[in-house]
Amino acid sequence: MKYKENINKNIFRGYDIRGVYPNEIDEDTAYTIGLGFGSYIRSIGKVECIVGHDNRLSSDKLYHALIEGIKSTGIHIISLGLCTTPMYYYACLKLKIYSGVMVTASHNPKDDNGFKFAFDESGNCKGQEIQDFLAYILKKEFLKGEGEVREYDIHDEYVELFKSNLHFGSRRVKVVLDPGNGTSSIIMKELYSLFPIDIITINDVSDGNFPNHHPDPCVEDNLEQLKKKVIEEQADIGLSFDGDGDRMGMVSNSATFIPTDYFMIIVIRDIIHKVSKKEFLYDVKCSKSLSDEIEKLGGTSICYRTGNSYTKAKVRDADLPFGGELSGHVYFRDRWLGFDSGLYAGLRMLEILSHTNKTVDQLLEGINRYYATEELKFKSNDDIKFGIVEKVLEYAKEKGYEVLEIDGAKVLFEDSWALVRASNTGPNLTARFEARTKERLEEIQREFLTLMEKWNQ
Repeated sequence: MKYKENINKNIFRGYDIRGVYPNEIDEDTAYTIGLGFGSYIRSIGKVECIVGHDNRLSSDKLYHALIEGIKSTGIHIISLGLCTTPMYYYACLKLKIYSGVMVTASHNPKDDNGFKFAFDESGNCKGQEIQDFLAYILKKEFLKGEGEVREYDIHDEYVELFKSNLHFGSRRVKVVLDPGNGTSSIIMKELYSLFPIDIITINDVSDGNFPNHHPDPCVEDNLEQLKKKVIEEQADIGLSFDGDGDRMGMVSNSATFIPTDYFMIIVIRDIIHKVSKKEFLYDVKCSKSLSDEIEKLGGTSICYRTGNSYTKAKVRDADLPFGGELSGHVYFRDRWLGFDSGLYAGLRMLEILSHTNKTVDQLLEGINRYYATEELKFKSNDDIKFGIVEKVLEYAKEKGYEVLEIDGAKVLFEDSWALVRASNTGPNLTARFEARTKERLEEIQREFLTLMEKWNQ
């Protein structure tokens, strides 16, 4: 392995490093990132770090190349091997070693891979930090040394964390679980079997090819098998998890897709009277149904930019009891440690059901409902996508529209909103629309998609 002279700068994205293997990310890329990471954390006084990897077919190769790079800088490595991203997060907290790298591309297609990384206690690098890290790598001022690798198994301690955290009621809930052949497969059944739940599983063999469906549980099309199984088994709920296990998707007893913002409503209804600070964070993509409900319950809603690295840090820094984003990342801090775990989020939902005779659908009765699209994705070159968003902002301002600029362009109307963003995880533009009426939804969708199509050439 050698230093990657022509490292692809586009893989250094808004929340992590991510690209296609082996065209954009290969073993030399991983080794080079290891050289930079080890040198940088050593320069700020660190002597060791934690490294783990998901079950993608390329992850093991990239993992060992990364370790070789880090080791050659004199940093000692605690090697977790195959694990979910939440298991990696917990290892950092448990061992009080906050410098680390997780080899994963989360919910991206099977040929993608990447690196989530943290230098210190501030959490996963994001935004300008990632661009500064790229600049650091390009300088090639790497330190030399001979680090050691120590293997560590976080499994038993992670299981104990779940055992001590959840408290089920008298109702025994029937659940269908779909890890989508992702990394959650390695521990899901063991964790869920700790609790008084009737479990049915599908796609539960770990396979980085993701042969049954794309590993994103917050896209409804990926949950068709889960829906059918819920109806077939007359289950109370269906839960699905993404490729590295930090996100959860859900369908109700009637096989209705429940987006994350609706799941958050159920959680906030459950905990708002149990927490002293009644402030809750959500991202710009979430439905107005969520902010309406927080206000109806007497809480304070905080709208923030999208991105796991951003939202998790904000929930922690603002000392909030709970927050999340539409993509499926949620952060419990009422009695959990604040990191995002799809398996834990699913168990919290089952815990709520175990204390009531209501169905999931009934738990959502009485909320304000709007007509909304899913998050829409459009292929767009990384070199032009941010410029397109700027053009949308200029257009909206020229029209005299109210615009929220914390993340892309969120155009606010009295009866609706339109959001256009540049994806930070891939070469895409994303959009979402919501309105009080179906006619108004179609109107604003047509207005802004026409603009995007015209400029996205």
